[in-house]
Amino acid sequence: MGGTAKLEAPSSKVMVPIIGTSTAIAMLSTSKTTSVHAAATIEIQQVTNRRLLNAFVKFPWQIYANDPVWVPPLIHDVKEFLNPSKHPYLLHGEAAPFLAFRKGEVVGRILASDDPSRAEETGENRGCFGMFESIDDPAVAKRLIEAASDWLRARGRSWMLGPIDYSNNYPCGLLVEGFDTPPRYMMNHHPPYYADLLTSCGLAKSKDLYAWWFVDPNDILAKWRRLAERAARRDAVTIRTFRRNDFDNEVRRCQEVYHGTQKDSWAYTRLTEAEFQYMARRMAQFGISDQVLLAEVEGKPVGFSITLPDINEAIKPLNGRLTRFGLPLGAIRLAWRIRRIKTARMLALCVLDGYRHRGIGELLVLNTLEYGKHTIGYTGAELGWTVEGNDAIGRVIERVGARRYKTYRVYEKTLA
Repeated sequence: MGGTAKLEAPSSKVMVPIIGTSTAIAMLSTSKTTSVHAAATIEIQQVTNRRLLNAFVKFPWQIYANDPVWVPPLIHDVKEFLNPSKHPYLLHGEAAPFLAFRKGEVVGRILASDDPSRAEETGENRGCFGMFESIDDPAVAKRLIEAASDWLRARGRSWMLGPIDYSNNYPCGLLVEGFDTPPRYMMNHHPPYYADLLTSCGLAKSKDLYAWWFVDPNDILAKWRRLAERAARRDAVTIRTFRRNDFDNEVRRCQEVYHGTQKDSWAYTRLTEAEFQYMARRMAQFGISDQVLLAEVEGKPVGFSITLPDINEAIKPLNGRLTRFGLPLGAIRLAWRIRRIKTARMLALCVLDGYRHRGIGELLVLNTLEYGKHTIGYTGAELGWTVEGNDAIGRVIERVGARRYKTYRVYEKTLA
């Protein structure tokens, strides 16, 4: 995946995403709370039209108005993520966005999602909630969680995980440590009070996810390269870059390794062919092929890594918009700024079982960091996320000089 490309400005003819099988507005009654707004009624509405969609997409600007490290998402991208005619997850899964109102003002939002094929494949009878945002009021959070719970319960689900946007292949986890640094590409950011809101709704910790930050001490690359290359030579491992001129086959090779490494992992959800291709083509818009590496033994792919420029650096100044006054000014600024990005995110590091502990993971990381530092000029990079309890991958990352700097928490709740 290489080069940069101008992203299209959002069309003025956006299809209204009526997500899921139900288009009825969910109206939930409210009970007395100890909140300072106890006397006010909280109304929950499912997003069913353009006006509500716009309110759902733009609500985070209210929450993060004074947060200097928040990165406003591109409004166009958020709408596409929610649009069943454009996002491949919604070809097989369902989702329902909800808004919370008090006195006509939006005070919170949540997305409930359900993947029947995953439930059938894994036997896990659970759904997800994601895109959670709320003012600092437990009563609002409670009503949002209730709305998601009721929607999932109506589909026969018995428990719920979140925050997870559709599945663990998309942004997930609530930020609970590391609030003072900006979120990287496809990573979440939240206010510190969200954790208390979710626990007040009866949710409990399911698993923590870790993000790691790498700034190269001068001796790390040289030291670990010698050790990793010695180990890899024993198994005749070849590390090569992604062949952009064989794009579809290369994506398929990565997909096979990904499913082979992830099938037994926590909260695993199999990406469909359509999802994998969709994500690959989006990443190719701004990715660099020399930062996508495949590890092979006798021509067989046994591992791969994907590292992308942290496009959040380029997106942040746009304040969510690719157009101004009907002109693609934001898109032009984005294309210009992408070429000047100074940080990156390694969002995938996969090695098949049976080929681990052979220096392959270390070589993938070291090659990525060396190229990023000496050729592109990156000043730092995030690696992650990794799952709590996966000590093997944690040791690999620590050995090549990274430190854990953010923690994201996934919560669970029984719906019985």
